[in-house]
Amino acid sequence: MMIFNMMLVFILMFFMGNLIFVSKNKHLLVVLLSLEFMVLSIFFFMSFMLSFIDYDMYMLMVFLVFSVCEGCLGLSILVSMIRTHGNDYFQSFSLL
Repeated sequence: MMIFNMMLVFILMFFMGNLIFVSKNKHLLVVLLSLEFMVLSIFFFMSFMLSFIDYDMYMLMVFLVFSVCEGCLGLSILVSMIRTHGNDYFQSFSLL
């Protein structure tokens, strides 16, 4: 029963992050935070499942490296957008 509750918490965390990501947000920072929340929920789920089946944790290190790279790229896009446009609103950002 405890395993089912933990799985339910991980799934709820992921879908809450996904809901925030797909909702209409004005700021890029909110979108980046929701992506990091989803990555954190996936990390917790993977660590729980890998420890449950007594598997090595090397895959978690690779996952953490890629999630840190993703966060760094998101922050660099945020900084460059603030430097060029003066804010992080999606309305002022044009893809053309």
